[in-house]
Amino acid sequence: MNQEDLNLHTPLMRQYLAAKAAHPDVLLFFRMGDFYELFYEDARKAARLLDITLTQRGQSAGQPIPMAGVPYHAVENYLAKLVRLGESVAICEQIGDPALAKGPVERKVVRIVTPGTVTDAALLEERRDNLLLAIAAGAHGSYGLAWVDLSSGRFLLSEVPGAEALAAELARLQPAETLVGEDVAWPKLVSALPGVRKRPPWHFDGDAARRELNRFFGTRDLGGFGVDNLPLAIAAAGCLLGYVEETQKSALPHLSGMAVESASETIALDAATRRNLELDTHPSGRVEHSLLGVLDETVTPMGARLMRRWLNRPLRSRDTLRRRHQAIGALIETRRDETLREQLRGIGDLERILARVALRSARPRDLSTLRDGLAAAPVLRESTASLDSPLLHALVEGIGDHAAIAELLKRAVVAQPPVLLRDGGIIADGYDAELDELRRLATHADQYLVELEEREKATSGIPTLKVGYNRVHGYYIEISKAQSDKAPTHYTRRQTTKNAERYITEELKTFEDKVLSAKERSLMRERALYETLLDTLTAQLEPLKHAAASMAELDVLCTLAERAQVLDWSAPELTDEPGLKIERGRHPVVEKVREEPFEPNDLVLDEQRRMLVITGPNMGGKSTYMRQNALIVLLAHIGSYVPASRTVIGPIDRIFTRIGAGDDLSRGQSTFMVEMSETANILHNATPHSLVLMDEVGRGTSTYDGLALARAAAVHLAASSRAYTLFATHYFELTELASEIPSIANVHLDAVEYGDQLVFMHAVKEGPANRSFGLQVAALAGLPKAVIADARKTLAELENGMHAHASKPSPQREASPQLGLFAPPEPSAAEHALKDVDPDALTPREALEVLYRLKALV
Repeated sequence: MNQEDLNLHTPLMRQYLAAKAAHPDVLLFFRMGDFYELFYEDARKAARLLDITLTQRGQSAGQPIPMAGVPYHAVENYLAKLVRLGESVAICEQIGDPALAKGPVERKVVRIVTPGTVTDAALLEERRDNLLLAIAAGAHGSYGLAWVDLSSGRFLLSEVPGAEALAAELARLQPAETLVGEDVAWPKLVSALPGVRKRPPWHFDGDAARRELNRFFGTRDLGGFGVDNLPLAIAAAGCLLGYVEETQKSALPHLSGMAVESASETIALDAATRRNLELDTHPSGRVEHSLLGVLDETVTPMGARLMRRWLNRPLRSRDTLRRRHQAIGALIETRRDETLREQLRGIGDLERILARVALRSARPRDLSTLRDGLAAAPVLRESTASLDSPLLHALVEGIGDHAAIAELLKRAVVAQPPVLLRDGGIIADGYDAELDELRRLATHADQYLVELEEREKATSGIPTLKVGYNRVHGYYIEISKAQSDKAPTHYTRRQTTKNAERYITEELKTFEDKVLSAKERSLMRERALYETLLDTLTAQLEPLKHAAASMAELDVLCTLAERAQVLDWSAPELTDEPGLKIERGRHPVVEKVREEPFEPNDLVLDEQRRMLVITGPNMGGKSTYMRQNALIVLLAHIGSYVPASRTVIGPIDRIFTRIGAGDDLSRGQSTFMVEMSETANILHNATPHSLVLMDEVGRGTSTYDGLALARAAAVHLAASSRAYTLFATHYFELTELASEIPSIANVHLDAVEYGDQLVFMHAVKEGPANRSFGLQVAALAGLPKAVIADARKTLAELENGMHAHASKPSPQREASPQLGLFAPPEPSAAEHALKDVDPDALTPREALEVLYRLKALV
């Protein structure tokens, strides 16, 4: 809009349009009195998204102005809804004094609320990280990533080699908002992320990023952060920092450094594996059906977020893991976890409170929660200090001693402060003499006036004298006209009314000046004292952040100790010898959600036994068995105890899963293409230290194609990759591989048929299954009996046709060699003999002879 068009609008609308022009891509909340107003297209959009009324505000430039608004005291509720919808909002506040303004009060955008930069408690999920991510694309398909959790102050970087690794990181991080270059053709998986913001390419300039990062951290170079060899990550970090500074419009002292997350430090999990193992999400949306739902009994929000991070980033460092296992053991042995969990329960979310302190947005109740949390630190230190655990001792040191800060906040902040600073009443009585005096004046004015009136009556001898107040003339002494000649000489006439004269004295004038401004000055004094408290806390930010982090880790370790005891889990043994041995392992989620007892099973994989070909009926437990072993390995690598009686785990570098499939319409892939893509990723990347779960490979195409692909994949994994592999299949032909490749063994999930009933034993036994029970499972699923009967007939015909053409099968009528495995077995000689027996025609002696004859046939 040019200046000529702008001049057509009212002064207020010119102010609004200027602010909107500076922030065209976000909703603008324009403060007007007790409301934030939106105009024009913003108003229409907000009315639709927030379900609020769309009205009009007169005219400007000859046109009606669409308008919608939300009350300022409830703005957090509306912001939370917009952020959840992926919208960003610029907050434009009145910063001028209305009493001094000539024309519209001066306004300014003080912050921009975006999905990835929110820090207000009301706008955040307390048990999940809220990440802002930036991605820089490299020339050879590699990517640099930088992400920040502004609500905690974590700033992290990494680089990944290609699209598959990028997909794995995005599945792990689940960012709330993502910054990408507008000049890059991004993969669909990036474009489909929530809250994608395209930024100009120069925002990802590497040289500029280094300069900005050095400026921000006050360093000469970035060598101290260990990022020198990560140019793409540095470029992403530069863009990220610029965006955070642009939206927050304030200092960011809690972003005190960067850290690198290296892929070599972790057990790699690709996106499909995270999805298939249902680590923190479940297709039903029920968190309790995920592994996190079983584990997360943490008592602090910051502990819950750390638990989720641990679960999504299993470590390879044996030393770190052994320290965690040992700490859990020490807590269990002393039963100290119960005491510590009770002490931690009242700590509060110190991590996010400190972030708000750094951003100067902390509310009064944040300070009281921080006070109470720091006051609990000595108790935690005392409860932990005697435990025999190096990790727990390190956490005690990390918690530190913050008695001085806790005492300051105890003296300065009332026990139960109000929600907002503007309400006053935050600073405790006795903390500041000037504030106490102002409060006394504001709250005891009435008593003072009563006392003054009595004194003046006695001094003047006028019994009808009154002390009063009105908004126009302020405080006064009123004397009736009949008594006005008795007014003392030091009275100064202020006002004449019909029946009385009103006077002022020097004492009353002084009191008036104090009282009329006492409340306002009291609030101003409280704000100043509050800001000083924030300054003091900001100066101690680093040790306070360490204390919060240590408390969060203590919460997680105590929770893992509690889970181990309640769920009967044991400590895993981490060895440098290759192999995987699990005795009486259980699936942690299935065991918890099922009412029936869970059948434990063993697993042994080593140098001589690298692959298990798993057969058995559908619903027999093949998938559960495979997943439970992967989850046991993963739990051991976050430092947790595991659901097994004994576990010995050698070096593991990756966990792969190929379980189930569906169309991926966003990437234009059919079910079979998804299956083959995931299989290809595994075959290319699995190593002798990888754990691979393969479930029903090849089922998405024709029988012979699928069988050929499944066999070739199994041979490659066993002979070339030599990965630890659990290979579940209905292709019984694959059981022959055990006789061809020494490192392959057969196991099966047992099931027993009693009459018309099929009972799944869920027990893993050596050797291949002899039947699939496909039709029996179909009957259990509720297929009509007529359909089952017709299927049996068709199978029998195909089986007979297969036997009849066994010497020379016809290409046109060749049946699958697997179909016969689903049919009932051929009748035995005993069954043939029994068919000719008529029980009603037999004498007891004849019946006994038939029984002996049948026994001999068996």
